Amino acid sequence: MEWTRHIDGYCERLDPGYWGEPINAVTNAAFLLVALIMWRRLGNAPLPLARVLVVILAAIGLGSFLFHTHAQVWSALADVLPIMAFVLVYIYAANRAFWRKGRLASVFGVGVAIALSVALIPVLAVIPLIGVSASYLPLPLLIAGYGLALRSRAPDTARGLLIGAGLLVVSLMFRSLDQVVCDILPFGTHFGWHLLNAVMLGWMIEVYRRHMLAPPLPRR
Repeated sequence: MEWTRHIDGYCERLDPGYWGEPINAVTNAAFLLVALIMWRRLGNAPLPLARVLVVILAAIGLGSFLFHTHAQVWSALADVLPIMAFVLVYIYAANRAFWRKGRLASVFGVGVAIALSVALIPVLAVIPLIGVSASYLPLPLLIAGYGLALRSRAPDTARGLLIGAGLLVVSLMFRSLDQVVCDILPFGTHFGWHLLNAVMLGWMIEVYRRHMLAPPLPRR
């Protein structure tokens, strides 16, 4: 693999220079800011998985910054791997907390969710405009599925997940339309993906935090 091969995949980039995507690069600060906010919101709460998610959120910002400055194969991996890690850890945490599954069952649930998501990618890739983000499109469906399934068990958590799914759909629109609007917006729309995705990921951690710290529901 050519680790230093240049990648030009965004409307804003006009040359291979370090600051070829200044807006896309700088807006990654949103991930770091949201990570700091969520770390403080956790306070002294004994929620190790939430803290792991916050650290990964910060890593997403750093990895994406590297990608939008260096724009090479190795930095593309630095961009993608933390996102994958966040998804895997969050599904595991959701299985443990929302469904009260054991460790092995939760890991198995992660495997099932990923298998279903991979199977959906070729189907979603043919959708006009947003098909370019097919690798991410199963995620809002997965989040919404969890939210709908939890409506009677944990209505507040379900509502939070559905809000998260909606935020992710909107942020994916910004990601998908980047190349389409180049003639109108020379700097593209990818920066909107960064800003909204940072908010969405922080919100997902907040949903988990609230669920874990909420008092038990009274028995009916």
